[in-house]
Amino acid sequence: MAHGTPPTQLTNPLMRWVEHRMPVFAFMDQHLNKYPTPRNLNYFWNFGSLAGIILVIMIVTGIFLAMNYTAHTDYAFNSVERIMREVNYGWLIRYIHMNGASMFFIVVYIHIFRGLYYGSYKSPRELLWILGVVIFVLMMATAFMGYVLPWGQMSFWGATVITNLFSAIPVIGPEIVVWMWGGFSVDNPTLNRFFALHFLLPFVIVGVVILHLVALHTHGSNNPLGIDKKGPQDAIPFHPYYTVKDMFGFAVFFVFFAAFVFFAPNYLGHPDNYIPANPLVTPAHIVPEWYFLPFYAILRAVPDKLGGVALMFGAIAVLAVAPWLDTSKVRSAAFRPVYKILFWVFAVCCVVLGWVGAMPAEGIYLTIARIASAYYFIHFLVILPILGKVERTLPLPTSISAAVLKQGSGMVAGAPAEKP
Repeated sequence: MAHGTPPTQLTNPLMRWVEHRMPVFAFMDQHLNKYPTPRNLNYFWNFGSLAGIILVIMIVTGIFLAMNYTAHTDYAFNSVERIMREVNYGWLIRYIHMNGASMFFIVVYIHIFRGLYYGSYKSPRELLWILGVVIFVLMMATAFMGYVLPWGQMSFWGATVITNLFSAIPVIGPEIVVWMWGGFSVDNPTLNRFFALHFLLPFVIVGVVILHLVALHTHGSNNPLGIDKKGPQDAIPFHPYYTVKDMFGFAVFFVFFAAFVFFAPNYLGHPDNYIPANPLVTPAHIVPEWYFLPFYAILRAVPDKLGGVALMFGAIAVLAVAPWLDTSKVRSAAFRPVYKILFWVFAVCCVVLGWVGAMPAEGIYLTIARIASAYYFIHFLVILPILGKVERTLPLPTSISAAVLKQGSGMVAGAPAEKP
């Protein structure tokens, strides 16, 4: 039997009966209650569990929306309007789902940058990181297909532009596009396929998330110091210490989420998507949702279509190989003074890419996009390999508990703690 709560400690007879045949309660006790967690995690570690909560919200609201949505080019736009105007609380369900996509990406982007800052991708957590990148790719595919479903102007033309990118693939590209369309243009078969895949992929994401958690619990969470636990004194049970911390984080984040849902539900969307799709009228400026803009900027920064597509997908692929590109033995940026500065330069670079992705691909915006795109790849392919070999890092603490107790004693004494 798995280690954890033995059946003799369960007071409910039904629970004892189930536990004897399938030790689900022992499993939950071991991995949700007694799971040893580094004692120095900060609030940036809330965003992994926050992403899980939002994933559940997206699936539940998506199921209710699917009950009232019609995946047909003649009826899709009107079915969304019916959800908003006639279905009981349909407006609320749709606004939660629509803004939930943006919240999901906000949380995941913070989660990714936290991993890059604290070196959470380094050995022995490489597979954990790769599974996270797979989740990110599945999220992008799901969000793109979901954006097509309202069948507004930006939905139709966004689908046309993005699916056409695959035609740049030599030899098989045009055939892939025809297969995606289900014909020779974005039409009803395309909408049906995207609806089916948009409904299916979140459950695929759940499966990869489970693998992600298995990989996480195999070697445990990283921590702000980036050093491994030396013993039981470096860890505390997940419950109640981090469940309470997570609940506080949830409360704060859901206030932020609710502010968009109730007061600015369309702020993160595009007004052209409230115009029914018209294949004969091209919007003045076709832009994807904000969370795709950095990659869209990289795509447009290259004059060659195939080169732009290759760099756009390469921007994601380079994340997956980051564990092998970073040659430093020290994980956390807290002890890497040069890397800490360059990390924030990289973060600013990503924000700049997002900004120019929303601008016309011309003039100064195109020049900025090319410079920022070049730096994005330089950060991973040049800076990380070289900096890890030449950077002079700060001395690491002897253990997590030593650093925590030293900081705590300094605060109690009324004087700042000594730097490790």
